Amino acid sequence: MRALVTGASRGIGRETAFRFLAAGYEVHGFYLKSRKEAGELSESGVIMHCCDVADKEQVNLAAKQIGGLDVLVNNAGVGLRKLFQCVSKAEEGQLYGVNMFGALNVTRAFLQGMINQKSGSIINISSVFGEVGGSFEVDYSTSKAALIGFTKSLAKEVGPSCVRVNCVTPGVVETDMSGHLTIDDIRRLTSEIPLESVAFPKDIAETVFFLASPAASYITGAVIRVDGGWK
Repeated sequence: MRALVTGASRGIGRETAFRFLAAGYEVHGFYLKSRKEAGELSESGVIMHCCDVADKEQVNLAAKQIGGLDVLVNNAGVGLRKLFQCVSKAEEGQLYGVNMFGALNVTRAFLQGMINQKSGSIINISSVFGEVGGSFEVDYSTSKAALIGFTKSLAKEVGPSCVRVNCVTPGVVETDMSGHLTIDDIRRLTSEIPLESVAFPKDIAETVFFLASPAASYITGAVIRVDGGWK
């Protein structure tokens, strides 16, 4: 069994890659800038590829090197916390290029192989903000909402080919992307979360692994929220 995790060098992607590796998968990972972290994963057995998911040519080249997949996890993402009217063209291009078009590029590169083999599982990592929206994170929320629509639509299109497509929407997760939060921010947030804690990357990785497993063989087009009851 072969799996690919984009944005595999840190956070949710890293834990997800390790989860599939522990289950005996041949695991491939995409990274862009985190060379040190990518090297650590390589030493652990994950086959790492430097690839910008926003660049379709790079993605297609990597796909040729990897071959067919059984599981694809579209995890690569960037954050942006800024007033909507102050977002620059460059920031807008990077955010949508990675968060939205990145998932489209990678999925297009591997989907036909899954259709041909009449099996496959695609899991898109969105965000709770893709469902409820976030102030000062309008573009981020919009890009993540697009993944939800992508998931539901593609699931209907490829279901007859026995390819499943699902989506996970994490709440607050202890990763580099949430590093801007202060201790007071964390206390305020956890006071609003029924389980009274933020999530850890492992929590999301376990949900992803479940969706890829035979235990979820009749689940497709689903949006699974992992937020401790927050929203």
